[in-house]
Amino acid sequence: MEQHVDARGRPRIVITGMGAMTPLGHSAAESWQSALEGRSGIGPITQFDASDLPCQIAGEVKEFEPKNYMDFKEARRMARGSQLALAAARMALSDAGWPEVVPNPERTGVVVGTGMGGFDRVDENLQIYRAKGLARVNPFALTSSLPNMPSHHVSLMAQAQGPINTVVAACATGTQAIGEAAELIRRGVADTVLAGGVEGLIHEAAVAGFAAMRALSTSFNNCPEKASRPFDLRRDGFILSEGAGIVVLERLDQALARGARIYAEFLGHASSSDAFHVAAPDPEGAGAIRAMRWSLQDACVQLNQVDYINAHGTSTPVNDLTETLAIKKLFGEQAYNMPVSSTKSVMGHAMGGAGAIEAIFCAYALYDDVIPPTWNYETPDPQCDLDYVPNEPRLANLGVAMSNSFGLGGQNACLVLGKYENNTR
Repeated sequence: MEQHVDARGRPRIVITGMGAMTPLGHSAAESWQSALEGRSGIGPITQFDASDLPCQIAGEVKEFEPKNYMDFKEARRMARGSQLALAAARMALSDAGWPEVVPNPERTGVVVGTGMGGFDRVDENLQIYRAKGLARVNPFALTSSLPNMPSHHVSLMAQAQGPINTVVAACATGTQAIGEAAELIRRGVADTVLAGGVEGLIHEAAVAGFAAMRALSTSFNNCPEKASRPFDLRRDGFILSEGAGIVVLERLDQALARGARIYAEFLGHASSSDAFHVAAPDPEGAGAIRAMRWSLQDACVQLNQVDYINAHGTSTPVNDLTETLAIKKLFGEQAYNMPVSSTKSVMGHAMGGAGAIEAIFCAYALYDDVIPPTWNYETPDPQCDLDYVPNEPRLANLGVAMSNSFGLGGQNACLVLGKYENNTR
């Protein structure tokens, strides 16, 4: 008989639905296929005039029409991030086989995080106020900018009346949100949770700010698809992206009872702090090591059981080197025989949405038994010397995948997912 609890007696949790709106596609499946085939979502910035900036490219969600996913009047009251999250959540519910209005609202929770919320709406209305006066300011400008609005709009759409939360953890947001969502099910306060992350901030102030930090790539404006090159010797910075990823987490017994398709099993998670610097990672990788080690302990998974790591892999010189060092310190010699890839090579860095989208890619990798490659890996860096699955997807019999996210403020988060099996691990 199948066990519905894990080795610690906690409810087993599975992913039964996935939705995404990304530079790679208007669904989770399309985004995944683009990541496998190397169809880059990075191109010239169109949302504002970037001609005076040193980085003029980004990963934009192209041809996104909010009216295809929500009422036009409703969309006008939302920041772009909320629009993207709502679209992804609708797709996730449909993919899971749930009706748009969930059947058990008080047992359905929502945890959707964002790095910077709806800052775009604040700036837009500030410009309107200065140019045209208070009478022309959108009365929903302030509320639409709040970081908890994506969670609110997803909850409202699904009529999910259970626990609701918002994680704000910079680049670790989406990963940590899924972990916190799983804890609601483990605690017994929810049976189903819509979880993930979003960012909709291809904005002049954001690009200028990251450019001033010298964090963005500046060498590939004329060849955008080559700009994000994690672990490559010629990497010179990350590419800012936008996008949303939402998953449906639910108790295994409930998923089996309703005959749901199961993409992957949630095994464990953890977060940690570098307690080191606002922008630079701990050069010894200590915080990243703690997050990875604790997530494996939470999952009851041994080091030698990890088959694949979806790296944070932002394409910055320092981050990629530090992550490589952390993996080698934790896994020892096994690190050299374990595939590690970064899907940011075609996706760019979607900040608060990145970890959730990458968790979706890990779930697909387990479901399809294929590892997404690190595109644009052309010149090996002697200090980054792991197997980064260069430029071609790889078939593999995967049992356990780990997803890393390391953010500004020294916030680290890690998820461990497993191929769904009819036994406890």
